[in-house]
Amino acid sequence: MQAGRDALDRHAWDEAFDRLSQADREGRLSGGDLEALSLAAFFAAHPDLELEVKERAFKAYEAEGNELRAAYLALDIAREYGYAGKPSIASAWIRRAERILGSEGETYAHGYLAMIRSEAAAAAGDIDTALALAEQAVEIGDRAADADLKAYALTNLGSLKIASGSTSAGVALMEEASIAAVNGELSPFTTGVTACRMISACRDLTDYKRASEWIEATQRYCARQSLSGFPGVCRIHRAEVTAVGGAWDQAEQELERATTELEAYNAAPPQADGFYAIGDIRRLRGDFPGAEAALREAHTRGRSPQPALALVRLAEGKIKAAATAINAAVADETWDRWARARLLPAQVEIAIAAGDVGRARMAVEELASIVVGSPSPALEAGRHMSLGRVLMAEGDAPGAAPELRAAIKLWREAGAPYEVARSRAVLSRALGALEDEGDAELELQAALDEFRRLGARIDVEAAERELLDAAERLSGPSTARKTFMFTDIVGSTNLAEALGDQDWERLLRWHDDTLRGLVANGGGEIVNSTGDGFFVAFDSARRAVDCAVSIQSALRDHRAGTGFAPPVRIGLHTAEANRRGADYSGKGVHVAARVAALAGGGEILATDETLAEAGDVAVSGARTAQVKGVSEAVRLAAISWT
Repeated sequence: MQAGRDALDRHAWDEAFDRLSQADREGRLSGGDLEALSLAAFFAAHPDLELEVKERAFKAYEAEGNELRAAYLALDIAREYGYAGKPSIASAWIRRAERILGSEGETYAHGYLAMIRSEAAAAAGDIDTALALAEQAVEIGDRAADADLKAYALTNLGSLKIASGSTSAGVALMEEASIAAVNGELSPFTTGVTACRMISACRDLTDYKRASEWIEATQRYCARQSLSGFPGVCRIHRAEVTAVGGAWDQAEQELERATTELEAYNAAPPQADGFYAIGDIRRLRGDFPGAEAALREAHTRGRSPQPALALVRLAEGKIKAAATAINAAVADETWDRWARARLLPAQVEIAIAAGDVGRARMAVEELASIVVGSPSPALEAGRHMSLGRVLMAEGDAPGAAPELRAAIKLWREAGAPYEVARSRAVLSRALGALEDEGDAELELQAALDEFRRLGARIDVEAAERELLDAAERLSGPSTARKTFMFTDIVGSTNLAEALGDQDWERLLRWHDDTLRGLVANGGGEIVNSTGDGFFVAFDSARRAVDCAVSIQSALRDHRAGTGFAPPVRIGLHTAEANRRGADYSGKGVHVAARVAALAGGGEILATDETLAEAGDVAVSGARTAQVKGVSEAVRLAAISWT
């Protein structure tokens, strides 16, 4: 037992765990010894045993008559159950502690009780009560000369002040606690919690420089003390900062390692942060199914998937769903100003896409009121970027350009290359509106180069289209011979009503992901996607026919395997059309859309023009049809694909 305690003092966690476990098997451990074993179990990566041993320590303290330590441990156990998402069990342990402490004068344990009550008040939105209880905990920590309690309380008080708008005061309190942590003045566990909360606050404030300083200091401490649990949490924070710097592959690998490491610790909140960050990286890459999967993991562990999930919906062209999601998230976040500040730029972008410029204007004005005097270049950059977007939507390109230039400068200071590139892309549009085509092309090409380096697929495609559009504007529209495909879910209105909103959205996501993949594999160019259909252009009629067949075959196979897939109709027509940038217009496009409208579920209709160029294609039901808006009849047939 003494060898185990000596190992614990040296932070030789594995040795301490083995020695104390041996003593425990011999039945020789007191309440204090069991508490020491629980600490060794945590840092030796045996978190499954840590809580069990801690509960045994509580019983041992009660049996020994050490009511004060039993009360403290009851609160510590309550914290762990709350952390694990088991609030009912946590509440029961809190009541046990309250019962014990009710007959005691003020002790250090009363400070920990005030801390738990403060956290509960904050969760309920009662910020004034939360602040008062946190201040009470700090005072008790001072009177009891309990460094751990004081650090916990300062960290909690600081985070509450930041959330309520007193940013500088809150950061100062958290730094006071954190310097004690990394200086070795606190217990190992309290050190880890305090430092990680400091880094988390810097991340939430998007103060990446300050976050990097504390990450480095915490890593040095963890290395000296051989702490195995907290590096997983710190790795998540470090990876978040790495991702901002544009090293997405490295960041995602670190995040996956950290979330796996934390699985054994039942550490839902930091795991949720890790999965959210993974989802956001995948969103930026254009991997929307992967992004959604990671964001759902974050949501399962208690973190809102917004704004990343709303931005996924926006990128998928589901503007209404994106607006609903982001507006609900902003409405739910009632008192934490910085949480709102992280949501508002996305609300601006989505509101503009939805045509709700008034809402975008209100969001950017609120954002400006929050970030006044902010220590973070990134938050200030986000304000300039959002205001530039709104001014562009209001038709004020002259006003937008300087805001966007300011955003670029500040994003550079923050070390955020992706955001620099996005700001350049919007600035390019402003310069184009000002008829400064030379500088517009310069900014857009710089943005495209950065998007390519980062691997931001969707942004690359958008920038390439904009460059093509700009070239077309200067040279005028051109013509191109293409095979046009229109797809549409048959009976979508009735199907949506029957399924309900949630299942309909899930079905649409599967449909869109499936068709996008098949079109990409078939060499098609998605011109537009609206609601439940796609407009696609192909250079080859044969490839268009093959792609249409692959779509219907995939739907059939899914239907056979799962029992259901939506009925989709497809129309094909080959013709000359006007091309301006990435868009097509003219009679040929109109005919293709009308042919699709004539098809039934599971059917592919193609005009003679397409069939003639496609080569050997089996067809049935050849007929002549009159389509609206076209004077001459159209000859078409159904492609036999089953």
